Formats: sequence, C-alpha cells, structure tokens
Amino acid sequence: MAALRLETCHIACSANRTPNVVSWGRGGTIAFGTCHSIALYDPQERRVLSMLNGHTARVNAVQWVHKEDGAPETHLVSGGTDSRLLLWAAHNGKFVQSVQCKGHTGAVCAVDALYAGASILVASAAADSSVRLWLCGDANEAVCLHSLTFGSGFVMDVSLALLPSTKVPVLACGGDDSRVHLFVQSQEKLRRVMTLQGHEDWVRAVAWTSVGGELLLASCSQDCLIRVWRLRAKSGHGAHSEGDRDDGVIKMKEDVFGVEEQDEERVFAVALETVLAGHENWVYGLHWQPPSYKGGERQENLSLLSASMDKTMILWTPDQASGVWTEQVRVGEVGGNTLGFYGCQMSPNACVILAHAFHGALHMWRKDAGSGEWRPGVALSGHFNAVQDLSWDPEGEFVISVSSDQTTRLFMPWRTEPAGRPRPTWHEVARPQIHGYDMQCLAALGRFRFVSGADEKVLRVFQAPRNFVENFANISGMSREELLASGDCAQLPEGASTPALGLSNKAVFQGDPAASSKGGEKFSGVSDQYQESYFHPINMTEPPPEDHLLQNTLWPEVQKLYGHGFEMFCLASDSGGTVVASACKASKAEHASVLLWSASTWRQLQALPCPALTVTQMAFSPDAAMLLPTAVTFCPQLYFDNSYLLAVGLECGRIIVYGWRPGGDRAGGQDWIRYGETDPSQSHTLAIKRLRWRPRAGRAGVPEERAWLQLASAGADHAVKIFDINTEAL
Repeated sequence: MAALRLETCHIACSANRTPNVVSWGRGGTIAFGTCHSIALYDPQERRVLSMLNGHTARVNAVQWVHKEDGAPETHLVSGGTDSRLLLWAAHNGKFVQSVQCKGHTGAVCAVDALYAGASILVASAAADSSVRLWLCGDANEAVCLHSLTFGSGFVMDVSLALLPSTKVPVLACGGDDSRVHLFVQSQEKLRRVMTLQGHEDWVRAVAWTSVGGELLLASCSQDCLIRVWRLRAKSGHGAHSEGDRDDGVIKMKEDVFGVEEQDEERVFAVALETVLAGHENWVYGLHWQPPSYKGGERQENLSLLSASMDKTMILWTPDQASGVWTEQVRVGEVGGNTLGFYGCQMSPNACVILAHAFHGALHMWRKDAGSGEWRPGVALSGHFNAVQDLSWDPEGEFVISVSSDQTTRLFMPWRTEPAGRPRPTWHEVARPQIHGYDMQCLAALGRFRFVSGADEKVLRVFQAPRNFVENFANISGMSREELLASGDCAQLPEGASTPALGLSNKAVFQGDPAASSKGGEKFSGVSDQYQESYFHPINMTEPPPEDHLLQNTLWPEVQKLYGHGFEMFCLASDSGGTVVASACKASKAEHASVLLWSASTWRQLQALPCPALTVTQMAFSPDAAMLLPTAVTFCPQLYFDNSYLLAVGLECGRIIVYGWRPGGDRAGGQDWIRYGETDPSQSHTLAIKRLRWRPRAGRAGVPEERAWLQLASAGADHAVKIFDINTEAL
C-alpha cells in the first residue's frame, strides 16, 4: 500500500516584526521570516512555494545573495534570535541548510552577503554588540574572519559591497550612536576607515548600490531623514580636502581613505550627495532599485525606495538635468490602528513595491502599465501570533481562524484568478473581529455566523453583513441571489464598525449616519476624542488589501453570552449549528463545567460538571447525541473498507494521519494503520493547536473531486495551513 502524501495547498502567515526580515530576489521570489521559519513567496503565483525550517527561535533577518549577472539567486542568508546565522543553498530545486555560523551570543538582527570568488562573504550584526565577518566555502564550513565590538552600543544594519574597480569588500554599519561606520577588509580583518556623521538619531538602515563605476550609500534614521553618500576612486594622495574648486565647480566636502590592494595604494573619497526629507516619522527601511540586464549588459537604474513609521513609502529619483533628488511616488495607508512600515522592497522590474508593517502584513502596490498609477495589489496575509483555533464553514468553502494577535480572520479560495492557472489561490478576504483581548476559540454556526471566545468571561456571536455576502459571491464566483436567499438576509446590516474605546462591533445599516465622517464636530466626551473606525461599503472582485481588511470587513456582533466565571478556553458546536458548548479556564473542579447554549434563543440549556480541571478541547458526535472532550479529529467520511481517517497534531508541529478499521484485528493491532505524515518542510515549527477536516469531500474552489480531502491546521508558529490529500493513493 502506497504511503499517503500530504500536499501543501495554502500557508497563511505574516512577516515578523523586525526591519530586515524581507528580501526580494532577482528571480522574483520574496523571502521573509515568519516565526521560526522562512517563507519563500511567489508574488506572481500568489502562494508560498516552501517553508525553510532550521531556526529554533524568531527569524530576524533574511537576505538573498545576489549574483552579478542578475540571474536567480541560489543562496540565502538568515539570522535569528537563536543567535545563529544560517546559509541556505539551492539543491535539486529546493533550498536546504548548507552552513551554520556559530559565534554570536545574542540575537542576530541584520545580515548581508556577497560572492567572493567561489566562497560567500557574510556580515552579521547581533544584540551582543558585535559585528562579525564570515567566509562560507564549498566545504559547508564557515570561518569567522573578524569580530568587531561596539561596547555598549548596537549596530542596527549592515551592508556589503566591493570598492570600485577592486575586489576589496567595504562594510557599512549603522548604529545607535547616530553614525555610519565604514570598514574595509584588509588581510582578512576589518579596518575602520571612516565614520560618517550627520544623523541625529539611531541609524536604522544602510544600503549600497553601484552606479557609473562609483558607489552610493543610503542611510536612514529615526531623525526622519535619509542621507545619500557617494564613494568614488580618487587619484593622488591626501587626508582631507574640502570646498575644492575644479573647473569652476564647487564640490562638497570630501573625506578620503587609502586601501592597499596587491601592493598598490588606492585612494577613495566619500562625500555627502544629498539629504532627503519627506517622511514625518522614523525611517526604518531602504531599498535601491535592482539593476536590469539587456542583451547581457547591465543597465543601472538610479532610484531609492524608503519606508517609514508614518505609514508611507516614497520613491526617490534624481533629476537627469540637475541631479537634484526629488520625490516621485508616495504610497501608504490611511487610518486604521497600525503603527507604520518596518521595511520595503522593490521587484526586479521596479513595477511592484512592497512594505511590511508592525503587525506583519505585506502591503503591495503595482504600477499600472497604461496609466502609470500605483494601485494596491493582492498580497499574502496571516496572523502574527499563535493561531489558537479554526473552523470550516458547513459547506467547506472557507476557513475562519482566531489567534492571540486578537483577530479573527477568514480565508477562502479566489476563483476569479487569471486564466492559465490550474487552481485558485487562497487569500484572506475578511477580518470579522478585531478585539482587545487575545482570541482563544471559535465555533461555526452555519455558513455566515460564528461564536468566539477570548481571554474574557464573555462569548460573542457574529453574523456576516450584507456587504460581505455580496463580496463573497463576487470573489468565489457563486450566485449572489442564492447566498442572500440562503438565510434571513432581508434585515442584514450593511457592515460593522468599532466604536471608539469599545470592544463590540456595531452594526451599520444603509443610510446610517455613523458611517459618515465626524470631521468638524466638537468633542462632547472623552470617547469622542479618539478616532472611530468607520465602515465604508466596498465592491470587491478580488481579495482586499490590508487597509480594507482592517476597516471594511468587520462583522456585527449580534449577541453576548454570560455565564462563565473565568476566561474562555474552548468551544464546540454540533453539525447543525443548533447547540454550542463552551468551557473556561478552571483551577478548581467546580469551575470546569461545560455550558450548553441554544443557538436559536441563546439561552443556557444545561451545565455539565466535569471531573477534571480546564477542558482543553471538545467535539460533538455527528448525530449531536454526545459531547466528548478529546484533542484529535476524524474525517467525516468513511473510506475503503469502511475505514476512518484520523489526523493527529503533535507538539513538535508534525501531523500524522492514521486509518482505523472498526472490523480490524484489535488484539493484533491491525485495526490501526499509519498512512503518512508531513515532512519537515511541511510541518509547523511549534505545537499544533487545532486540526479540522473539510466537512465534505473534494477541494474548496474547484469542481467536486471525491478522491480528494482537505485538512486545515492551526499552529503556535502563527501559521494556518491547508493540506490536500489524495485518497486514491490508499
């Protein structure tokens, strides 16, 4: 009998909240750290290609090792809170861990790398106040060439390049002393050659680029400014020159330094090129436009992308005639409760720009080929903390999940993808609940209704508004009339909004003045001084961007359930959505009761005493006649030989699928068969919190395929994963 194979259908995840955690490769693949893993995301296919699992703590920095000819990268460098630096190499179409660099005693926060012959030169900065230079060779070994210490200070970012017309590496370090330090490699050691001053607060990012045989270094700071420095080769010798006149042109002050290469003294000069002022808050990220290649020749494109905590990205370019740098494009987010952008990246063709935010969301803008305007694009999204629970809707068309990031999210397949793709891709299309407490559990009650519990004593019931049902039909390709006729939708509110300083989503009906702006009104109370998240009806034909998810996809709260004395922990509902069972945290047996609620009247039906303490999970039998506290999930369909499929999630993140044949030889152990499990690249990196089979055979978003099953998993590693299982292999 062939082993059962689990194919990864979708991974919903978000970027870690560190500035250097996203890198866009010249081959088009975006690599970013998510919890303890590295996700390789294809923005064209709009799906995660694979997950690289190797770190044992949060991944803080990720960087592709770019090739001189612009070919797709074959090496990737990552650093994590586990103090380790990992080099990944492409092998048979997959990236595997190649070299591990050990030496740092604190979290690695920044990395950069370049090719040095057949080896790779890697620079890393860590929370142990050190910067290290590594040489990774073909023998899968790493040698620490040099270690720099900065006393009680910290280096926020590092960037490597080669000095013009040489093979000598130059390293730029931006630190909390408001300075940019330049080091060159001399006899495998790093020597400080210059300190660039001018910033008035921590330097958050530094980045080199090569143009016209010279180097440009961009640095950004918490002083809200960006400085661009030019490094060029200089003939002759001298230690300092300022205000030089050459052919009647006044030049900026230059600082010079010498480098010896092959017994020849080379002199280089550094001068301030420009200061860019446009952001209104800390500038965290910088990214130069990648070079393009035409006919095998390198085409240098000079533009700089910056990202700030003011929730904007700016694209800067110099005027060809005057050389003055100006702002060309500004994009960003307005409103919401986000804190701003941590970093930015530009696609290889410079037609797409990307930012990642404090809450892990990827914000993407695409340049319209016709009008030249920049428009928000569809990007990957997911939870930024442990996913505690999830549930399929009764028809198996979408998944709802709750997380310790205090949000409830809805994921579904997008059926209206461009032609030529064999299958739809999954996306987050709604964020029904944005709460003030960590979410813990939920249970679906029909297609467009659910109940959720958080670290509070109250259960909350939500129902989809009309605007969501209409957009759900547009995105899924289903009939809007049939969906609206499937339930009591005549009195559905248009949407929902969150009142200022409130936790409950308030229903918004057509013509409701609450949906309009309160601009110009006088404050009548303390709560009116805080901005309210107002709902605006939108017509979506594709998954919404992050700002719409935050503001325009909330579901109204229709009921609160009181009865538990402690924080909620688990929920369950029967297959018909008529009864809800709930349990809370309990330190004593008398508090461990399971409460049963009627989903029609929302009255408490019964309190079931439990002999144990906190009930961790519950499940109703298919006929709703029994309620069982267990932590496994059976597939709802019977398969060959009347066998059941059982999925088990482990604390290590692995998922195992067993088959149970009721008529098997129990004494000989033949009634249980182990069919298969997830491989290391598919598995979660932390404990699995919940597993759910799709309630019907087939795959969501594609025509009925009885031979396929889908399994959804929620992990403490912030990920929601959906697996496809082909039962014909059995």
